[in-house]
Amino acid sequence: MKKYENLRLLAEKTKPSFQAYYKKNKKRLEKMDTVVHQLHEEVSSQIDCLSCANCCRSLGPAIYDKDIERIAKALRMKPSEVVSSYLRVDEDGDYVFKSMPCPFLMADNYCSIYESRPKACREYPHTDRKKFGQIYKLTVKNSTTCPIAYEVLFKLMSK
Repeated sequence: MKKYENLRLLAEKTKPSFQAYYKKNKKRLEKMDTVVHQLHEEVSSQIDCLSCANCCRSLGPAIYDKDIERIAKALRMKPSEVVSSYLRVDEDGDYVFKSMPCPFLMADNYCSIYESRPKACREYPHTDRKKFGQIYKLTVKNSTTCPIAYEVLFKLMSK
C-alpha cells in the first residue's frame, strides 16, 4: 500500500482530470456499467482493504434502522442501546457513529461486526453499482479515501 500512502494528495492532484473526463464523457458514462464493473473486479482483486481501512477511519456512513437492528442482534443489545452507545444524529438528520474511527474497527483493520456491518459499509466504495454515471462525482470524492475508487477512475480515463 506504499503507493497509496499519500492517496488524498494524489487524488486531489488528479481531481481536475477526473472532472474533465466526466464533463467530456457524461453521456457515455450512462452506458459504461459493464466496463466500470470489470475495472472494479480487477482493481479490488489487487488491493487489500485490510491493509488500508481508510474508510473505517475517516468516513461516517449513514446508519439506517435495518442497520441498527442487525448491529443490535450481533451485539446482543437492544436497538436503543446501540443508538445510545454508538450513534448520534448528524446535520442531515441521519444516524452516524459518535466518533471516528469506527467503533467496530479493530487494531488489525478487521471489523468486529463484519457480517452485520451497515449497508453503506457493505457497498463501499460503490464502484460496482448500477448506473455508475449517477455516482461518478461521489466516486471522485471517495478517491481521496479509497485506493479502489481512485484506481477505477484512473483506469477508466485510459479506456
